[in-house]
Amino acid sequence: MEHLLPSPRVAVPASGYFTFSPGDLIAGPEPLTRAVRLALAVLDLREAAGNAVVQVVEDPALGSEAYTLEIAEDGIRIVAGGVAGAFYAAQTIRQLLPVDAYRSVRLPRAAWVVPCGRVEDGPAVPWRGVHLDVSRHFLPKREVLRMIDLMGVHKLNMLHLHLVDDQGWRVESRAYPRLHEIGSHRSRTTTSYYREDLAYDGIPHGGHYTLDDLSEISAYARERAVTVVPEIDVPGHASAILAAYPELGAKPGERYEVLDRWGISSAILSPLPATVNFLTTVFDEIIDALGVVPFFHIGGDECVLDDWAASEDIAAHQNDLGLATPGDLHAWFLRRLADVLADRGVRAVVWDEAFVSGRLREDTVVMPWRGMNVARRAVAAGHQVVLTPVFPLYFDYAEAGSAEEPLAIGEAITVSDVAGFAPVPEGWDAAERERVAGVQFQLWSERIPDARTLDYRAWPRGCAVAEIAWTGAPAQNPPAQDNPTQDTPAQDSLTQDIPTQGFAARLAAHLPRLDALGVEYRPLNGPRPWQRGGGWRAHRPGMLSVRDVTAHLDELTHAADSTRPSV
Repeated sequence: MEHLLPSPRVAVPASGYFTFSPGDLIAGPEPLTRAVRLALAVLDLREAAGNAVVQVVEDPALGSEAYTLEIAEDGIRIVAGGVAGAFYAAQTIRQLLPVDAYRSVRLPRAAWVVPCGRVEDGPAVPWRGVHLDVSRHFLPKREVLRMIDLMGVHKLNMLHLHLVDDQGWRVESRAYPRLHEIGSHRSRTTTSYYREDLAYDGIPHGGHYTLDDLSEISAYARERAVTVVPEIDVPGHASAILAAYPELGAKPGERYEVLDRWGISSAILSPLPATVNFLTTVFDEIIDALGVVPFFHIGGDECVLDDWAASEDIAAHQNDLGLATPGDLHAWFLRRLADVLADRGVRAVVWDEAFVSGRLREDTVVMPWRGMNVARRAVAAGHQVVLTPVFPLYFDYAEAGSAEEPLAIGEAITVSDVAGFAPVPEGWDAAERERVAGVQFQLWSERIPDARTLDYRAWPRGCAVAEIAWTGAPAQNPPAQDNPTQDTPAQDSLTQDIPTQGFAARLAAHLPRLDALGVEYRPLNGPRPWQRGGGWRAHRPGMLSVRDVTAHLDELTHAADSTRPSV
């Protein structure tokens, strides 16, 4: 039981083994046994009433995601707080099985044996998230479903879907069809690196999910103990929306195109009532499609308010509301949308720029991406926070400062950096710590053009997030990493020089599971030959340091600045 990832609260091994046989029986409450069978599909467990080698019992007192697992030579007993707890208990059993349990079918040579013992487990924080930006580069539905599968394997439970940005609108709207007909595609995409002259690939890019796709994604996620958190980022980052409906913009008569480059644009929605009505309709479509929506992210970040200040109509609206500045109007607009969501029983989530306005609903969740200073200010103001700091949770940064890495925004964020992060900050007082809802890693996709690159960026750093989020503490004995300032040629051994204890050892044992799942992760010693960057997709080492960016953002948030430079 020493190689479980994430690490359980209690794991006590015992002598002996339990052996699964084809068609073994499972008994218990049907929603819970269904969750176990789904996680252990390779075993082909059969439902039974009464006697069965796998017994599942529900005990809500444990908490919905908690469980106890007892493995004896004559059977297995799971006591789960809810469906999620049963699913996670089964994921623990899967890790105790041979690696072939992670393949799509049962191989005849496999011995389906698990060691005896007892596990008592449950997560430290309720939000253990993955942010997936499908706007900059669209990912087909199959890749979203695959990410949900991988989240389930790692006991991650919140999928934050970034559905709109300047570079694309990614969901069908039956009320406003031009959103997906026009806003979902662009004619080309920039190939330029940071601060280079603009160049383009000349290749059309696009795609969107139908509302039925969203319904399917949400239902698929719920079966795997994952909640989908949609994001419609407003009022900035609005080029794709305004390409479809320019009348919603702050500059009447202006024409927009879906943006084909990265960075912050000046495109911004008008804050007038027509825009609120438009967004209310769109929110309702998405909420109805997803079915279960406890949270809805409304963005609020990186807004250029110049066009609001220059508009007579918007200035008049601002005065009618008794607001002094466009910044106050930005805060009012986001509060108005949060109220719309609250009327539907949904809590708003925002990036931290929206927090500094001081006008948020108290139940609004803040994602402080600009660092721990603004995070602490948010919790001091009474908000729950999901920690999302650039360092070390922005996985669009490279794992090493090497030309052999594929193109990234900058460097470096290693597995060790992630594993060393405290998801519940140790220096905060008890009241502040209680307001930490959890932690989430971000996969911004400007430089993640496809699913293979997504695998490379997400894993195994995502394994480290799974560890710290589940346990609530930095990992012990993180793996030795390549030097982020040196070239790091790939090695034959994926675990070379890795310690034999703690998180490093458990990660080393976990990587073959990822291999069996077909995950094209980044080996700890550097990229494989076919994963290396090349051509315009080669990384430029030394151009942008994540630590320099983080220090600059920290200075901005100290000054309560609500803007940031484009990085």
